[in-house]
This record gives sequence, C-alpha cells and structure tokens, in this order.
Amino acid sequence: MKRFAIVLAAGQGKRMKSKLYKVLHPVCGKPMVGHVLQTVQQVNCERSVVVVGHGAEAVRTYLQDAAEYVLQEQQLGTGHAVKQAKELLGGEEGSTIVICGDTPLVTSETLENLLKLHESNNAAATVLTAHMDNPKGYGRVIRGEDGSALRIVEQKDCSPEEDAVTEINTGTYCFDNKKLFAALDNVTNQNAQQEYYLTDCIGILKQAGETVLAYQTDDYAESIGVNDRLALSEAEGFMRDRINRMHMLNGVTIIDPSSTYIGADVKIGSDTVLYPGTVLKGNTVIGEDCVIGPNTDIEDSVIADGASVKHSVLSSAEVGSRTSVGPYAYLRPGAKLGNDVKVGDFVEVKNATIDNGSKVSHLSYVGDAKVGKNVNIGCGAITVNYDGYNKSITEIEDDAFIGSNVNLIAPVKVGKGAFVVAGSTITHSVSDNDLAIARQRQENKPGYAEKIRARAIAKKNKKS
Repeated sequence: MKRFAIVLAAGQGKRMKSKLYKVLHPVCGKPMVGHVLQTVQQVNCERSVVVVGHGAEAVRTYLQDAAEYVLQEQQLGTGHAVKQAKELLGGEEGSTIVICGDTPLVTSETLENLLKLHESNNAAATVLTAHMDNPKGYGRVIRGEDGSALRIVEQKDCSPEEDAVTEINTGTYCFDNKKLFAALDNVTNQNAQQEYYLTDCIGILKQAGETVLAYQTDDYAESIGVNDRLALSEAEGFMRDRINRMHMLNGVTIIDPSSTYIGADVKIGSDTVLYPGTVLKGNTVIGEDCVIGPNTDIEDSVIADGASVKHSVLSSAEVGSRTSVGPYAYLRPGAKLGNDVKVGDFVEVKNATIDNGSKVSHLSYVGDAKVGKNVNIGCGAITVNYDGYNKSITEIEDDAFIGSNVNLIAPVKVGKGAFVVAGSTITHSVSDNDLAIARQRQENKPGYAEKIRARAIAKKNKKS
C-alpha cells in the first residue's frame, strides 16, 4: 500500500514571540519541521506535502526539494490546511499520515505502529493518542465501548464529562487517503473558534459506518507540540535525553549526560568517551576510540578513530586518526589534520592542511598553508597570510623545522628538511635542506641600561 504524508506548517506561531518562523526553531540543532519530515520519510512515505503559510519561503529554502508544497493563504483551521493538499494527493490510493510540523518528538517507530494498526484493520482513520494527567488545552479522544474512537472534542468545546477524559489527541493521524478528502468536504466551522477542524473528520467517518481506531503511544513526550519557548525547552530536554540514550546504548561513554549536548545529526563510533561540557553540533562525525572534551565545541567536523580533542573549538574541520588537539586550540573552516598530528594549546589553524606526524605544539597561527609530514612548528610561529587585501599561501615541506617566533611572510615556501632559525622573519623561499636566518646580529652596549633607567626616572620626576 502506498504511503503519503501531509505536514502542517502554516501557523504563524505568535506565542513564540520570534522573528524566526515557528517550525524553523531548532530542537537539538535541527529545525522542528526537519525532524518531522525525516520521521515520515523513515516510514516510507513516498510523497510528502508540506502545507506552508506564514514564512513559506523560509520553509521552502530550508527543506528545498525534500518535499512538495501547498500554500494556505488564510489560516482557517487544520481541516482547511489539509484540504489544500487535495490537488496533489486527492486522487491517490493509500494511507496518509497527517502530522504537525511543530511535533519533533514523534518517532518513526510510533508512526510505523500507527500505520500497521491502521492498515491491518482497513481503517478509514486512526488517531495517535497519549495519556496525560493534566490534559488542559488538548483535544480529548472519546472512545466507544468497543475501544474504537468515536470523536475528538477540542478543549473549548468539551462538556464536563469530556473534560475529565485524560486520553488526548496528539495531532497526528493516519487516514485512508481518498476517505480523508471526502470527509473534509463535509467539515464545517460551527464551533467556538469558527475554524474547520481536521478532528471533525473522525466523527464524520464514524457516522458513515467507517472503522475509526486510536493508537496510544507509551511516551508522553511524543504528544508535545511546541507553541512557545517553554515548550521548546521541554522538547529540547526530551530530545537530548533520547539522543544521549541512543549513543550510550550504541557503545559511547558519556561521563555526564546532563552536561553533554549532542545534535540530532551527529554520528559517534563505539568506545568513544565524551567528557562534561562537550557540545557536538551539525553534521559532525566522530570515529571509534576517541576522547572528546572536557569543554569542547565541535560543529560540522570529522574526527577519525583514536583522536583526542579537549578544551577546544572546531568548526568545519577534519582531524586524522590518533591526532591530538588542544587544550585551547581553535580549528577553523578548512583545517585538515592528518594522522598522528599534534596541535597544542592556543594554536589556531584556518584553511590549512597539516600532514601526518607534524606538530604545532603551542601559541601559533597556521592559516592558508600546506604543511607536509613530520614538520615541527615552534612556539609562537606565524604564517603571515594577509596583506590587507589578499590571502596568500605558505608551503612547508616534509621534515622541515620552523623555530620559535618565526614569521613566514606569504607567499613563501620552505623546502624539505630545511631549518628556519628562531626569531626569523622569512620573506623569500628556502630551498631543501637549507638553513634560513633572518634577524639582525646582536650588539651589547656596556653600561647603557643604567643610562636608559636614569633618563626614564628624570622624565617621570619632571611630570610630577
């Protein structure tokens, strides 16, 4: 049976009090609508239609060709929103999931169970429900004596008896596609909000003698719809716990999960250890047997097996196997470290490759550079890559030695096995195995220090 999805993402989200469109607010680094679309795709929905309204272009820009789009120009309720997809999906045979774009915690496992119940019973509609001790604000699911779903009643339309029901509508449904659009034609706006409720389809289908079911999830968190910053924080907490648990069950040691942040798209190999204060974001991939943290921020980077990174910041960087980074290093976009490399404290690397076995141990800047194998770059060495208008490249070939406090004025090349003496400012290329020294010969003036002190004291006394 074919499967489809309609994602409702047209609401303005006024309660968020934000310039950012509601469904684009991130949960664990990924916009909510991204979570939802990924989930429906994991249950093999071959077409996904996103209903957009306010902020339509922003949603399209983010999702691009991952979905089809329809516009709800006026927000007249959830039923009206779903009906906008009729032109695209109305003629299809199959099952259609309808889900809100602000419910990022619904899992693919739950959707699969919902679909199986729906399809195995040839139901017209199946509602995803949850139990909530305090269901205020949520629509109530009213069941019949046989356990089937009779109707869904919105909070503002509840009778006292209905208000006491603790099984709530999560806002996620599965419908027989053609019966869904037929039922929508009979939905009216005769209610307290004067809106066209999708929930009315449940009663309409039931009255027509169709099979209407309800599947209750065991996880209350899946019912959370994010309408304000408080709910966003709550969803973030649930998602963080879920992500951390998944990685730990997959063989990752997280010393203190409460102080560790892992984004939704991060991948981590087994036997890696994460220390407190670790933040992993974006499309970061970390291999096996790594040690990450404490207090390390990594985004959109690749860390190979056996590497260690501590007290450092990495952005769009690559770190090779058994390479050590930190403490207090900064790898900026384009930094690519080979295997068995050491980048130490207060070292910054930008748009530069450092090949296998090389060392930049402390207090150095390597920018717009190509560093070969087994190179040693001493303390305080700088690649001077910018003249105020243009960036230029520094090349350091295999087995070269760069002394402390050396300035390499790009464009410049240091050849294989060359030796650059500490304190030199290099403006011309150095050939293989040459020694380069570029500093003025030292001259000592006997007793001159006392003259300088006397002059300084006299100047100070004159001012006072």
